[in-house]
Amino acid sequence: MVQASNPAVRLALALAAMLTASAASAAPVIGEPAPALTATTMDGKTFDLAALKGKVVLIHYWATWCAPCRKEMPALDAFYKRYHGRGLEVLAISLDRGPEIAAARTIAAAQDYPSALLTDVKAEGFDRAPGVPLTYVIDVNGIVRDRFNAAPDDLLTGVVPPLLPN
Repeated sequence: MVQASNPAVRLALALAAMLTASAASAAPVIGEPAPALTATTMDGKTFDLAALKGKVVLIHYWATWCAPCRKEMPALDAFYKRYHGRGLEVLAISLDRGPEIAAARTIAAAQDYPSALLTDVKAEGFDRAPGVPLTYVIDVNGIVRDRFNAAPDDLLTGVVPPLLPN
């Protein structure tokens, strides 16, 4: 039996733990299965990415203090309305905290797609965004197909509709 008090064994165990933690929180990778993600949306419903196989899903990060985010939200809402009936789902994840949460709730309520606060998301990779706006495109098989730092309608229109099931 290997002794955990051995410095080499302790180092190996520590490295293994770091690698496991790093893999669990790694950002989604294009061409790979999307990491697990569940959230309680701002309207109190449960969003579970795993339950949406068969649909194309956009995971969109935003914040009230991000001017480009606020500018693209109406376009994203119109895009959602246009393609939702064909199998598109969206979850907008707000990075807002503290006093910004009230404004985030007000802005999110004006959109048809669901939003959640980052603090209400349980994820293995979708828990961090290097910047906003940021949108991931996940196909009907749960594979990450694209990532946009901004998601203008023409860019989404070129990528999402061909992936839709209907």
